[in-house]
Amino acid sequence: MSGLLIAAPSSGSGKTTVTLGLLRALRKRGVEVAPGKAGPDYIDPAFHAAASGVACLNFDPWAMRPELIAANATLHRSGDRLLVIEAMMGLFDGAADGKGTAADLAAMLGLSVVLVVDASHMSQSVAALVAGFAGFRADVRIAGVILNKVGGDRHEMMLRQALEASRMPVIAVVRRDAEIALPERHLGLVQAGEHEALERFVEHAAQAVSQNCNFDFLMRVARQGFARPSTANIDRLPPLGSRIAVARDIAFAFCYEHMLLGWRRRGADISFFSPLADEPPERTADAIYLPGGYPELHAGRIAAASTFRESMRQAAESGVRIYGECGGYMVMGDGLVDASGERHEMLGLLPLVTSYEERRRHLGYRRVYPINGSFFTQPMTAHEFHYSSVVSEGEADRLFKVTDALNNDLGTAGLQRWQVAGSYMHLIDVAAQVSGQASGSAGGPTR
Repeated sequence: MSGLLIAAPSSGSGKTTVTLGLLRALRKRGVEVAPGKAGPDYIDPAFHAAASGVACLNFDPWAMRPELIAANATLHRSGDRLLVIEAMMGLFDGAADGKGTAADLAAMLGLSVVLVVDASHMSQSVAALVAGFAGFRADVRIAGVILNKVGGDRHEMMLRQALEASRMPVIAVVRRDAEIALPERHLGLVQAGEHEALERFVEHAAQAVSQNCNFDFLMRVARQGFARPSTANIDRLPPLGSRIAVARDIAFAFCYEHMLLGWRRRGADISFFSPLADEPPERTADAIYLPGGYPELHAGRIAAASTFRESMRQAAESGVRIYGECGGYMVMGDGLVDASGERHEMLGLLPLVTSYEERRRHLGYRRVYPINGSFFTQPMTAHEFHYSSVVSEGEADRLFKVTDALNNDLGTAGLQRWQVAGSYMHLIDVAAQVSGQASGSAGGPTR
């Protein structure tokens, strides 16, 4: 498969900025790109879409079946677009069980790896670092490096000479530049929709990457992928309904594009609405999806959105299936307490109160097993990442039994009432079979 995996030795190396610069630079050179993000990230993909003009898909080697990854890559590359996937963390960093690394993804799809190295605090040692990464796995090919945060001409010369001795090609050199640093929030970057000068930032990143980049070599490397058989027609998570209304604005932005792609391929029609703009879901929708986001930053506006609130209550009363994830789950509850301790009234669809007053991080891959099969019917993979906590829960059925990446039992999670349900879990794919568990059972993990 033709394409590139843009990776790094560790987080904080600048691979997101470099990826954005490359996507925009390739687009300006007339190359049609298909952007991707490894792992369960739901913030970076919006930046990729802004830089490339194309929706970004997630490719998660821990949570997704290999056949889903291959099928989505094939669909995403339709028209011979160049697949450019940004890795997560370090190239060989994975989940708690050591699986699901960006290197696994490169091997799975046969992609050449471009290693982004933060050279700001090294010179000749860069050769040892790169040689170690290049020789670590025989099935992962590092085709070249991008030297990032380089101080000046003399620094660049020392780095290049060190890498020449190890015969590792330098694809690009990006100089140290304070203007290409992205603002961050506790779940990662500040959202693309909140970046006031995003277009100027992306253009600046493209210029910084392009200034000293061997694009001809980069394209040759990208075309050196290995053949991987694939089909676009595979089993996917079933859609919530035939006509699904999806909340979408800066408070509800954490929606995986691969999920929407899968629902569309299963025949669902999808519409969007903005709770922050006090919009109701599509009147003819038979299902409503509230994805995650940052509701705590907009809790007052959500509480005051009377049209949205009333339409959601009417939908629930009429039997419309409603599902909320993470931030969406919190909005479905009775109340949300923000960081200052102020409580805001939410939709009241589930007996739940959550709070950001005392931040506590909840993070990790999950396998979830529907209880009773009344809302979902099959085990699934998911990811959990939030800083809020549950203050209280009322009478309602539990939604999932949950295990972590090491198959430890985490108890139950989520709530459901009739056709209304939610949890902190971001659903990703159908769960593959795990040792000691029956993947076709909805009854939960064996202990």
